[in-house]
Amino acid sequence: MEPDLLLRPAIPADAGAVAGVHLRARAAAPMPAAVHSDAEVRGWLASRLDGSGDEVWVAEVAGEVVGYARFTRTWLDDLYVDPGHAGRGVGSALLDLVKARHPAGFGLWVFVSNTPARAFYAAHGLVEEERTDGSGNEEQAPDVRMSWHPPDPL
Repeated sequence: MEPDLLLRPAIPADAGAVAGVHLRARAAAPMPAAVHSDAEVRGWLASRLDGSGDEVWVAEVAGEVVGYARFTRTWLDDLYVDPGHAGRGVGSALLDLVKARHPAGFGLWVFVSNTPARAFYAAHGLVEEERTDGSGNEEQAPDVRMSWHPPDPL
């Protein structure tokens, strides 16, 4: 676990740091090529931090944003960790936060090619629900819908 890891709600001033994490993490992951320019991604993510419905939390180490999760009531839309901080518990802490904020469960989409992310989610209790040929996403790449269902307390 990263020492001094802090999770907190994102604020509009975090937009540049969040976009930087997103772009670096996506470039390092085995994912299809991005279909939007870096500038478009930065603008779009900034618009998601304005309190318009998405919940966005950042992970900080020593005052630096090193990861973030963006989610709604039913979907985990983004969970990205800066490659320099991968494997240090940042993603697990963010995913645990999402589970705590949505104890009834949630779903997410992940590209088939992103085997490290699929393995991460499976190791944290998410299950594969559906596979597609990718015709429904912008990248036109096969993807997997995974879900987290909380354990039955009985």
